[in-house]
Amino acid sequence: MKIVRTATVVLLFTFFGVFLVLPLYTILLEGLQPIYLLEAVQNPVYVSGFINAFKIATVVTVLVAVVSIPMAMIAHRYDFPLRSWTNALVLLPLILPPFVGALGVQQLFERTGAFNSLLTAIGLVAPGQGPDWLGQHRFAAVCLLEALHLYPILYLNVRTSLANIDPAMDEAARNLGASEWERLRTITLPLIRPGLFAGGVIVFIWSFTELGTPLMLGYLDVTPAQIFAGIGELNSNPTAYSLVVVLLVVSSLLYFVGHYFLGRAQDLGSMKSSSGAKPAELPHAWQRWGVTALFIGLSLLAIFPHFGVLLLSVSRDWHETILPSAYTLRFYQDAVTHDFVVPSIGNSVLYASIATCGAVVLGLLVALVAVRWKPPGWRLLDGIAMLPLAVPGIILAFGYLSMATRYDWLRSWLDPIENPTLLLIIAYGTRRLPYVLRAATAGLQQTPEDLERAAANLGAKSFTVLSRITVPLIFANLIGGMVFAFSFSMLEVSDSLILAQKMEYFPITRAIYELSMVLGSGPYIACAFGVWAMAFLGCSILFATRMLGDRMGAMFRL
Repeated sequence: MKIVRTATVVLLFTFFGVFLVLPLYTILLEGLQPIYLLEAVQNPVYVSGFINAFKIATVVTVLVAVVSIPMAMIAHRYDFPLRSWTNALVLLPLILPPFVGALGVQQLFERTGAFNSLLTAIGLVAPGQGPDWLGQHRFAAVCLLEALHLYPILYLNVRTSLANIDPAMDEAARNLGASEWERLRTITLPLIRPGLFAGGVIVFIWSFTELGTPLMLGYLDVTPAQIFAGIGELNSNPTAYSLVVVLLVVSSLLYFVGHYFLGRAQDLGSMKSSSGAKPAELPHAWQRWGVTALFIGLSLLAIFPHFGVLLLSVSRDWHETILPSAYTLRFYQDAVTHDFVVPSIGNSVLYASIATCGAVVLGLLVALVAVRWKPPGWRLLDGIAMLPLAVPGIILAFGYLSMATRYDWLRSWLDPIENPTLLLIIAYGTRRLPYVLRAATAGLQQTPEDLERAAANLGAKSFTVLSRITVPLIFANLIGGMVFAFSFSMLEVSDSLILAQKMEYFPITRAIYELSMVLGSGPYIACAFGVWAMAFLGCSILFATRMLGDRMGAMFRL
């Protein structure tokens, strides 16, 4: 038994060493060359890109906090119509990739778009004289799209933290005469601080390193877009490596600070009493339905850019009009029959399926190590396994690319130029591993170990205990994490754009990006394809939400 556990831990460390540590080491090896590092930190173009990326991340994080914290507290404290569906409703933005929504934003807010047509119709601007909203406000558009996409992450973290607070503490403070503001300031906020910090760090890192949205909106003066532009000239100008190092340093510092912060406050997040607390009943019907309307309104605002995607996908002609002047469904047929599109669907299904299976195996094993076995070094293993949640996709993808081209012993079977299949599978699985790991960890923590011990005492072998007792008890958690991992792997952006170089290996997101660049019907087919993809992801997320409930927030914790 001890030998098996030791071998498992060694194999896990080996895997993460090759596919997490080695890519990051390769980036540092290439990017820390003084001549290129100085270019990255002194060239005004690159400095401007870094500053803009930092500004985007700061604005997005503030916007997300302003929206998410009050909404989470309201959802936790009060009962209102359709409350059981609020988690699913709030998750809607996560199923709508912002880089797809950017296509809708362009149609709505370009100079000849729907918004200027509306202004013309009500007499505020002359025909053809409306402002170029995206030309002047691309920064604001990127910030708004990313904030609307990422606010569910902080919302889920706060909801999970609130659910873990012992309601007796608040009740005792109330009995001692503390006002609602005093209870919020002295009890609630300090106890949910780990969740706030965890969600805020993830939102900041993801928005700081987002590639798809700036790329689609044409806002290229940001570091991720500059890195993407530099991939084609790595041999002659390796400055892109140094730009990745800058992103890596910032992301890593935030991750380790977050990990340290959460480690010190970990006990505060596990104080829930066995009795729990029932949400309060709002006294007036208008208040109850007002809260429901607030959630619905926020969700509609979050998906508003994607209405443009939907309308564009069914429009035959949409130029200088508020709504399309003619409609058609042929682009939906084109989206599932196009010679360029059909292979990408099969590719994504293949990559995501195998990657998810790998993530389930790895996530379950790491969860067993961290929750049940706890050998020396288990905290380190858990931290490394969660690293992909904090290290952005663009960094890992670039690391895989450089690793596969630098080391001869890897190039023979991980060459992204010739065949990126295996590398994409590993990238997808590694990137989405934290979802499965946190879902499995939550399941094991809530499952008593007595049944497993009893089976072992009766002579059951380790594999029998695992397959007959442990896995069935946490099956709902595994399914929820698995659905999450598969769904987001199907629409992975950074890995797909960077690692998929040949058309025959394009996954869905790379196909959508390439179609959006094609003149004529390309953007229309891309939008229809995006609608198909979002419908699939939406169903998957709703299913995962019903399976995991309030445990959803655990998957977005550092």
